[in-house]
Amino acid sequence: MPPRTEDAAALAVTPAAGSAALRIAVLADSDTRWKWGALTARRLAGAQESGVDRPVEITGLLLRGRATPTPRQLAEVGEVGVDTDRVREVTAVEFLHTVRDEAFDVVVLALVGGAVQAMLHGLAALELPRRPVVVTGYVGVVYEKLADGLLLRHGADVVLANSRHDADRFRAVYEGVGADASSVTEAALPFLGGEPHRAVEGRDTVVFAAQPSVPASRADRMYLLRRLVEHARLHPGREVLLKLRSKPGEHTTHIEELPYQRLAERLPGGLPPNFRLVYGHMGEVLDRTDLLVTVSSTAALESLHRRIPTAVLSDLGVRETLGNHHFIGSGLITSWDHLDGGLRPEPDEEWLAGQGVAADGSYATAYDTARARVGALLAAGPLPRLAPYYTPATAPGYLPGILARHHLGPDGVPLPGAVAPKETGRVRGAVRETVRNAARGAYRHGVQRVAPVIRRMGEL
Repeated sequence: MPPRTEDAAALAVTPAAGSAALRIAVLADSDTRWKWGALTARRLAGAQESGVDRPVEITGLLLRGRATPTPRQLAEVGEVGVDTDRVREVTAVEFLHTVRDEAFDVVVLALVGGAVQAMLHGLAALELPRRPVVVTGYVGVVYEKLADGLLLRHGADVVLANSRHDADRFRAVYEGVGADASSVTEAALPFLGGEPHRAVEGRDTVVFAAQPSVPASRADRMYLLRRLVEHARLHPGREVLLKLRSKPGEHTTHIEELPYQRLAERLPGGLPPNFRLVYGHMGEVLDRTDLLVTVSSTAALESLHRRIPTAVLSDLGVRETLGNHHFIGSGLITSWDHLDGGLRPEPDEEWLAGQGVAADGSYATAYDTARARVGALLAAGPLPRLAPYYTPATAPGYLPGILARHHLGPDGVPLPGAVAPKETGRVRGAVRETVRNAARGAYRHGVQRVAPVIRRMGEL
């Protein structure tokens, strides 16, 4: 983990004389959500309704858990405007105390749904005289657990939708249960960018964007790997890259029980010389990509934004569990057989217009509405208490368990013993940190190594 410090991770923007900085806290629980949260904060920190830019300070916080990013993962996220060496790791209760003690203007919750819900109740229980504006959303394509994830995010002041398509669906869910839908705000994925694709003489690069949990089975993942390697052999003059999210033992937003790196080691016949496994920032990989292939990765939207030829595989079926059903109507769904034969799918322009990829050049204004909404909330004075849809009265069999996982009671107040005694010295602090690291390492080992083996044994 990055070194912990008592200082907040501040953006390298010095407040102008006599001008109060806009203070934003970003709480994230994985590498991709950190990227989404930090870049969302940057997008929201632009010109307010007054048209005058304010200096901005961003505090970076990582929620301690199984997917807390490693330093390598943070480095590979790319430039997000925050010094990652000064990002610190916190528990849910430590985060709430940070918000209580520091005067943040905006809080961005870049978390899984249950954690967002817990933080909303925890923030409400603080009963601050002047609370921050709370923003949340999704890191990519929303193709599963739509109602569950959305209702767990209800209560935030702003629930960002990455496209017009998502905004319509989000409002329909909230209105369908009688919840206030005014928080839903259309924007776009904050990490789109890069130069438009252009053919380069002598370059022919195909990239397969791997996903940690899609597909899930060994047989399906071996099939995709084998077809990718066969594609490289069929086209020896083409560079074929397998873009990986994490190294074995690291966790991402989703659990990866069968890393492609391990499967590649067992592939009969080895790997051809024009085939490589690559890591790093997706934007840098896309800079040299001539065809992006995936099952349902958000990388497809980044690729489409740049007008890079993009293919969504149907080889394993078009199924909700794979997420590729999201691309129905896109014109991108095809198979390895067709790609081997030279097909380059052409996207449907109407479908693109509804998906927030802003390939038409409208990306510069994609966050205007969200920025204006945050600005209006900041100017409104003290905000009312956060009011999530789920309460002990509306979800008494569901909400308490969600809150308890983050050491909060049904009223959002930290449970007894959840607050650690204040560190009284360097030695005690070092011992406590060693114990924390050991416990976290044991937990991750259990989740990443032991649990998958037990599950596979149960399938025998």
